[in-house]
Amino acid sequence: MRENRVRSIWEGGGVVLNGWLHVPSSFSAEVMAHAGYDSLTIDLQHGPPDMGSVIPMLQAISTTDVVPFARVNWNDPGTIMKLLDAGCYGIICPMIEGREDAEAFVGACRYPPEGYRSYGPFRANLYGGPDYAANANEAVVTVAMIETREALEDLEGILSVPGLDAVFVGPSDLGQALGHGPGMDREEPEVVEAIVRVVGAARDKGLAAGIFTGSTGYAGRMIEAGFNFVNVSSDVRFLADGASAAAAALREKRPPER
Repeated sequence: MRENRVRSIWEGGGVVLNGWLHVPSSFSAEVMAHAGYDSLTIDLQHGPPDMGSVIPMLQAISTTDVVPFARVNWNDPGTIMKLLDAGCYGIICPMIEGREDAEAFVGACRYPPEGYRSYGPFRANLYGGPDYAANANEAVVTVAMIETREALEDLEGILSVPGLDAVFVGPSDLGQALGHGPGMDREEPEVVEAIVRVVGAARDKGLAAGIFTGSTGYAGRMIEAGFNFVNVSSDVRFLADGASAAAAALREKRPPER
């Protein structure tokens, strides 16, 4: 079976550099896949991609050894299983608020007897290899998002679910839940304390910990704090920032209109 390099990096004590895909395009996914990331996450929760655009994007990512992940729009077993059957090697699930949510999520990602995933890897066999089903339970990465007060209150229960591989801090929703509004690179003491608590508890349990950040500087701080699955911004933001910077620079150089 094709190796899940995310697991290999973690097992070696390394940090996974993840890229985020909001653009529902195979070409932009291919560009991002050649940019040097370890993994790429297709965002079905807050991005335009849907099941119709996922397959071409996964095919584009497959031109490299970058590991394909997806963030589902909700803790829905049908969507989770379909994305895994399409060849995603990792699933990030939002709004996991307690042990029961985490158990349902992990169960959808694992074939029996470890879970209740239905058999039908229509593309996963092509991507992973003919022995995919026999090894999928050990290869697929399960990532639960921690982004609510309820999740913080039952953090121990979530982290204790067998088969859960990692947690992922959603800073905007976590900030909103704690009364500080949305945003990525958090500096509010209450939010920072919660983030530090999550990464510490996860690593104590032997689980990986990820976070979405808005800058390489803040991402570096999070790596120093113990996070080993780090995302900076997204393809859309890179496009918007680069285009805006170029347009602004050219405006300064063009002569004034008469």
